[in-house]
Amino acid sequence: MNRRGRSSRRRHIGDDDEQNPLTGVANLFDIAMVFSVALLVALVMSYQLPELLSPTENITIVKNPGQKDMQIIIKEEGKPIEILNMTNELGSGSGEALGTAYRLADGSIIYVPFGENETSI
Repeated sequence: MNRRGRSSRRRHIGDDDEQNPLTGVANLFDIAMVFSVALLVALVMSYQLPELLSPTENITIVKNPGQKDMQIIIKEEGKPIEILNMTNELGSGSGEALGTAYRLADGSIIYVPFGENETSI
């Protein structure tokens, strides 16, 4: 028993000199995680959209405007990100007219709501 105790002590004392080759694998995982986060941040910055990382900013993105695969991406504070896809369906329903829109000669659009105090342009 005495001999076994001594040999096991010697083995544990000598373990400092001998290293397990798998101890570096855990460090490789940490390095890979840091690299992937850095790559994600670099990707967002290259598209010049750092607002996507900010939790307090509201942002709306239109992808492929006017195309068949157009998408509208809406990010509002406190709500999940909403993606609206283009469809061929027309909106319908009942409602009331709220005003009139006019396009001026310079291309700008003016909205004039209906009301009691209407003025002419």
